[in-house]
Amino acid sequence: MKGLFNSKKPTKKQPAGDDTDPPLSPQHANHHHQSRPSQSQSQSQPQPQPQPQPQSQTQTPTQSHTASSRSEPVPPAPPVKPSPGPSKKSANPASPGRAQRDQPKSRSSRSFGRHSTDARRGKPDPNTHPLNLPPDEIKRLSALSAMSDRSSFDKMDVDKENAAQPSSSSHPSSARPPSSPPPPQPQKSFSVPINSPTNGAKPEISGEGPAPPPHRSNPSSPVPSDAEQAENYKSLGNKSFKDRQYKKAIKEYSQAIELMPDSPTYLSNRAAAYMSDGQYDAALEDCSRAVDLDPQNPKFLLRLARIYTNLGRPDEAITTFNRIHPLPSAKDMAAAREMQHHMKAAQDALNSGTSGSMVLHAIDQAEKLLAPGATRPRKWQLMRGNAYLKMGGVNSLGEAQNVAMSLLRQNSQDPEALVLRGRALYAQGDNDKAIQHFRKALSGDPDFRDAVKWLRTVQKLDRMKEEGNADYKAGRWQAAFDKYTSALNVDPANRGTNSKLLQNRALCRLKLKDYDEAIADCERAVSLDPSYIKARKTKANALGQAERWEDAVREWKKIQELDPEDRTIIREIRKAELELKKSQRKDYYKILGVAKDADESTIKKAYRKLAIVHHPDKNRDDEGAAERFKDIGEAYETLSDPQKRARYDSGEDLIDPSEMFGGGGGMAGGIDPEILFSMMNGGGGFGGGGGGFQGGGFQGGGFPGGRPRAQGFPGGFHFG
Repeated sequence: MKGLFNSKKPTKKQPAGDDTDPPLSPQHANHHHQSRPSQSQSQSQPQPQPQPQPQSQTQTPTQSHTASSRSEPVPPAPPVKPSPGPSKKSANPASPGRAQRDQPKSRSSRSFGRHSTDARRGKPDPNTHPLNLPPDEIKRLSALSAMSDRSSFDKMDVDKENAAQPSSSSHPSSARPPSSPPPPQPQKSFSVPINSPTNGAKPEISGEGPAPPPHRSNPSSPVPSDAEQAENYKSLGNKSFKDRQYKKAIKEYSQAIELMPDSPTYLSNRAAAYMSDGQYDAALEDCSRAVDLDPQNPKFLLRLARIYTNLGRPDEAITTFNRIHPLPSAKDMAAAREMQHHMKAAQDALNSGTSGSMVLHAIDQAEKLLAPGATRPRKWQLMRGNAYLKMGGVNSLGEAQNVAMSLLRQNSQDPEALVLRGRALYAQGDNDKAIQHFRKALSGDPDFRDAVKWLRTVQKLDRMKEEGNADYKAGRWQAAFDKYTSALNVDPANRGTNSKLLQNRALCRLKLKDYDEAIADCERAVSLDPSYIKARKTKANALGQAERWEDAVREWKKIQELDPEDRTIIREIRKAELELKKSQRKDYYKILGVAKDADESTIKKAYRKLAIVHHPDKNRDDEGAAERFKDIGEAYETLSDPQKRARYDSGEDLIDPSEMFGGGGGMAGGIDPEILFSMMNGGGGFGGGGGGFQGGGFQGGGFPGGRPRAQGFPGGFHFG
């Protein structure tokens, strides 16, 4: 017994020998012979994993012998067929162990020894092969393996092979007690291959023995989920954001959102990156989605309110601030509240009719609170354009057109922008194009009230203005005056159109000889449009007709400063200066008390009457009577002679010849040649007679003492 229990120690000291089995006793040889066919059959056909069976029935010969030795104190079950060999063998169980120690063992025998040790320890051995199955069981498992689509090596569970022996009823030899060895059988040698294929490859099985079990591969690493990948992208985006690489952060946040599109955190983070990159519209879209997914998150609401403020939407920003509980600090809300205050002031100024400059100032203050690079709100641009229209100047109307064009470049069908540009054109007097813009706005929005209102206004003004022009051309001065007056009441705020209507009405007043009122209309027209040159010219003419020549000269000089390229203004200045000189001399028509177009008989009657009244003999006590009588005689002498009267009326008598012809023979005095020819009344020279300088010069159509000229210029200058 002592040698039996110590049999394993010499086994561990045996060196590795060849692959042949050690000699066995007849009983063990018989038992080993019975287990041989199972090995050959298992080599011919791969077998699936056997079902677990009691461990005592799957023992190898060495294990069976060791088990019989250990079960000696327990009386064994009576064998079915007792044989004398086993009984003698059981009486001296230590002899087989000594025989095994005396002979070298192969690797398979050492393997069996290790199996027995593992069996005693009660641990399953994953390297054990099902080599000791009974023949019937091997046949059954081979048949099952043939029906399988996969090799038994792929399905083998090496952890369950030791428990795969059938029950004792499956073979007659299993009825023997554990201590009795099997009957002796002729031994067949075989070899077990040492090098076996791994990684699941199918080995080539020879007829000499079974192949070892396949190598079990390690399981693959787990695939990360979408949430884990999205969180990784978020971490990368946070790092890029801290490094101020905002475009890279936007890209990484976008990859996270593609994996988790309904994550408010990822959307809010990308909104923050968009804000830092200046893309406020995209930031508003992301942050709005984040707030929709998480409406009570104060961080998301605060970020949304700031985006509204940066985009110039203070009302929505204040509403969003009020959704946060507790309310944010006053510093967070200061910009939105200040912006809201400025825009309210601008709207009030626009509605109340205050100067447009006040509206522009309020809008400028609000725009300072916008984020750098943010687009000005469309509503603010429309308010700015209306303020320019309210100012009404030429430059202001041009700015209003620029605002309208910038909006139309973004949307060519914008009805409000179309109306704004139409109003600018209407204020500039281009009513035809204005009507086209109003109609285009109505084609896009037929219910747009502003377009309807301005279209009707422009059409009505055009109709009344055309009617007044027709009456003026027909000489119906009063009717034209009434039409222009009615048109002025249609749109009192239109500075450009009303200035033109006032100038037209001033022309009617001139025809009606209402000079003072004509001058007043021209002054109103100039106040509405300081650059309106035509109204200034009409005023200068009205001053001249009112015989206010000094004021007329001053007005013409102002016009020349505004339009120095107009050569006709110089001629008008010369005429006004001449009339001013004429007005400063004695007015013979006033002395006689007759009109400038009075005929010769009227002048004679007036002279006789005044001569009797102011004769010095009848007014001896009046010292001024003699002077008045002298003036009456000079007036009659000049006006009764047609030539002298013509020279007097033209102012020819006021021209100094030295001013006309300088030392070089030119017009040194600066007299315009057209003025000189206008003073010639077509009949002759400067006196209007037969030609030449009358009264001591150039009589008879030529130079003094010279012969008459046959032909020449009409007006007195005759050349032979």
